[in-house]
Amino acid sequence: MKLKVLITDPISKTGKRQFNKQHFEVIDKSNSKNRIEEVIDQIHAWIIRSGTVIDKKQIKKAKNLQVIGRAGVGVDNISIDAATKKGIVVMNVPDGNSISAAEHTIAMILALSRNLHTGHITLNEGKWDRAKLIGNELKDKVLGIVGLGKIGREVIDRVLPFKVRVLGFDPYINKSLFNDDKIKIVDLDTLTKESDIISIHVPLNDTTRDLFDFKRIQMMKKESKIINVARGGIINELDLSKALNENIISGAALDVFSQEPMKSNSPLLKAKNLLLTPHLGASTIEAKEGVSQSICKQIIDFFEQEKLTNAVNLPISDMSIMRKIKTHLKLSEVLGKIQSQLADNPVKKIEINFYGFVTEVNPISIAFIQGVLSKIVDGRVNYVNAFTILEERGIEIITTLKPQTEKYANFIDTYVYTKDKSYNIGGSVFEKEMRILKFMNHEINFYPEGCILALKNKDVPGVVGRVGTILGKEDINIAEYILSRPHLKEDPISIIKIDQNLNQKTLEKIASNIEIVELKQFKV
Repeated sequence: MKLKVLITDPISKTGKRQFNKQHFEVIDKSNSKNRIEEVIDQIHAWIIRSGTVIDKKQIKKAKNLQVIGRAGVGVDNISIDAATKKGIVVMNVPDGNSISAAEHTIAMILALSRNLHTGHITLNEGKWDRAKLIGNELKDKVLGIVGLGKIGREVIDRVLPFKVRVLGFDPYINKSLFNDDKIKIVDLDTLTKESDIISIHVPLNDTTRDLFDFKRIQMMKKESKIINVARGGIINELDLSKALNENIISGAALDVFSQEPMKSNSPLLKAKNLLLTPHLGASTIEAKEGVSQSICKQIIDFFEQEKLTNAVNLPISDMSIMRKIKTHLKLSEVLGKIQSQLADNPVKKIEINFYGFVTEVNPISIAFIQGVLSKIVDGRVNYVNAFTILEERGIEIITTLKPQTEKYANFIDTYVYTKDKSYNIGGSVFEKEMRILKFMNHEINFYPEGCILALKNKDVPGVVGRVGTILGKEDINIAEYILSRPHLKEDPISIIKIDQNLNQKTLEKIASNIEIVELKQFKV
C-alpha cells in the first residue's frame, strides 16, 4: 500500500520529486483546497505552509494521519494539542527561513531610513517631494535587537558592516556568547531609550504579547524607528498607530500583523510613515526551496527510518515507552515552565536528579528543557535539537540517576542556576496525578495549576492575614493557601492559588510589607 501525502500549500517541485512513486502517492491540493474533505480520511502525511489551518475537526477526520509537516517555523496554524492527543507528529523546519527573514529586516531598515516607501508613493501621486524626504545614514546609529536567537544574530552579522552600534536584549541568553566589540547586552528599558532603530526577533507568547505598547513606545527617542519581522501582536498595533500619528516616534515597518490578512479597517493603514509588507519575511525562492526540500525529506525519513527530525510535540500514542511515562513528561515540562518564570536572569546551568524508577532520563530532560525555553524559543525545541539549543545558548545541563528516596518511589528534582542564584522545584507522580513536593528546598505539596503566588516571609504572626486582606481589597479570590513551615530556622514559604494574575501594583503592595522576603508570581 502506498503512503498518501497531502500538500495544501505551494512547495517546490524539487521537494515533491523526493517522494518515491513506488512508496508514496502525492495528492497536491495547493490550488484546490475546497476538495480536501474528499481525501482527508485517506492521507498518512500532510504538508502545509502558512496558508493552511489544520484544526481539531480536521485532525479528527484524518483517521490515518501520522505526521504533519510545516514547511517553515511557525506552527500556530496547527492544533498541536489535538495532534498530540491522537499521536500525530508535528514537524517544522525551524531555521530554513532565517537568512530570508534577516535580509528582509535589513531591507526594511534601509527603506525606512531613506524614505523609499514614501518616495515611491508620492511619485505615483505625481509629486516631487525630494526636499521633504531627507533620510538618515545608518553609520554611527544605535540598533537595538530584541531577541538574540538565530534570526537576531543573522541581523547583527549583516548590519555591522554599516558601522552601527548594536545593543541587544534577551533575558534568556548567556552574555559570554557575544563579543563585546560587536554588541552590548542591556536591559529592555535601556535598549528602548537609547536605540535609534529597534528590530524585534522574539516569539509571540504571553510574555511578549503587546511587549511594545504605548507606554514603552513613549520611552523611545522621538526620531527613532521600530521594525517587526517576527510575529504580529508583539507591537500593539493601535498603540503604534497612535504613536506615529502623534509624532512620538518617527517611523515603523511591519511585515507581520495580529490578524492576517490585515483587515481593511486596520488603524495601521491610516498611520504616518509606516512601511507595510504582507508577511514576506520568508518569501524568497531560496527559503521556499530550502524548507520544501527539508520538510519532504523529514516526512520520508519518518516513514522509512522512524526518524523524528524537528518534531515540535511529544508523539505519545505511537510510542509505547512514551505512553508509560506521559504524566512524568507533563510534570517535567510544568517544572520547567515554572522555573522559566522564577528566574530573573539568564540561565547558566540546569541540573535534574531522577530518583527511583524514573529512569527515562533523556525524554524527561527534554520535556523539562521545553518548559524552561517555552518563553524563549519559537517552536524549535524537540528530541533532535533540545540539547543543541542549550549549547547554542551556553546553558550547561547535568542529569543524574539516584536511588529511591525514603518518601517517594519516583521523584524528579530540578535546579536552575543563574549568575548569582539557584531555583529548586521537585515533583512526583501519584496514580497518574502530578504533584509539586519541593519548592526552593522546602517540603510542600500542591497540584500545579492556574495562577500562583510563591511567597517567602519572616516567621512572624499575622502575615497570612495581611496578605489575605490585600487580596480581598483587590477582589482577588484565594483558591488555596499552602504553608510550608521548615523544621530549621528558615523563612517559611507559602503557595497561594488565586483566580487571576495580579497586576504590578498589587504585587508591589504585597511585597512592600516588611515581613515579605521574596514574592514571585507564575502561571501553569
